[in-house]
Amino acid sequence: MATATADGHGRLAGRTQVVARALLWRLLSGGRRAWPPDPQRILIAHHLLLGDTLMLTPLVAKLRERHPAADLVMAVPEAYAPLYARAPYDLRAIGWDPRRPNRSPLWREPGFDLALIPADNRMSWLALALGARWIVAFAGDRPPSKSWPIDLQWRYPDRPAAWGDMVGGLIPGPPPALYRPADWPAPPAAAIAPPLASPYAVLHVGASTPLKQWDAARWAALAARFAANGIEPVWSAAAAETAIVRACDPDARYRSFAGVLTLAQIWQLIAGALVLVSPDTGIAHLGRIVGAPTVALFGPGAVTLTGAGAFWRGMPYRAVSVDPFPCRDQRTLFKREIAWVRRCERSPAQCPHPRCMDAIGLEAVVAAMAELGIDLKA
Repeated sequence: MATATADGHGRLAGRTQVVARALLWRLLSGGRRAWPPDPQRILIAHHLLLGDTLMLTPLVAKLRERHPAADLVMAVPEAYAPLYARAPYDLRAIGWDPRRPNRSPLWREPGFDLALIPADNRMSWLALALGARWIVAFAGDRPPSKSWPIDLQWRYPDRPAAWGDMVGGLIPGPPPALYRPADWPAPPAAAIAPPLASPYAVLHVGASTPLKQWDAARWAALAARFAANGIEPVWSAAAAETAIVRACDPDARYRSFAGVLTLAQIWQLIAGALVLVSPDTGIAHLGRIVGAPTVALFGPGAVTLTGAGAFWRGMPYRAVSVDPFPCRDQRTLFKREIAWVRRCERSPAQCPHPRCMDAIGLEAVVAAMAELGIDLKA
């Protein structure tokens, strides 16, 4: 769980634009600030990676239930905006780039009654630059200068919970209704050609860090197990991860979609699959949104924190992990210390090999699929 980054020089220039406009807005607006009882325009401000962005859906759902007539806007990385093209929960997702904030349509959307900051409190400056009259975030971010524009800060709960459920606590009231795939219409996408015949399984082998990658030999064995059961395995990965696919399938026995599909097409690919198998990364979270049977492999991450939680508990989803694992022992979440958190944020320089992923055996993955009604005979 991390904030998507840009190059240092461009990021500094973008922050300067944001802070200057925020300070001008505060100077000109003046007056007493107060919680808006019936906000008509609401902003969710962030620039997160794909999985974290999708995990904000419980907050979106809760806002829509509590404020059915409000104009609900979420700032998202530009690459993810197409997933929201058909306005799930009547949300307007607007792409923006922190290096060039003034080039985004978001820059022309001032005047929010309420702004919510789910992760990095630096985004409170963006909210203020966009004229937010009341800004709410989680307490404890560092350094304190990030949080200067914030009007109200909540502490993270002292009991274990999924982060997606936790962010709903930024506003009062009961949790939202359980997620249904019908709540999020599929985004428009060009057809995948040539089309795939059913049944097929999507094996997504890439991840945001090498420490979340499963062993290539185990991916190969899983693909062979699918093929032996009459299910076509297809590979999925980002454009920069084609070498991982080659390591899993050096003879190119199975079709690969590594780096050739848009996010909307990946949605389409997952939607038609018998099952998606993926490390705990953005595509596994997308599987829950699509409603496809999904098996997620957890190494450094914590199932409690980034698994289905309460909101997605009705989805066909299984997490596979060895828990507890000795070095999954760090307690930070977005730079906040939380007593019950157990996860690992070490870099490849600090941890040269993911023993936590090695601990996940092939049969544990096969057993998780059996729980979803997919029986792979040996």
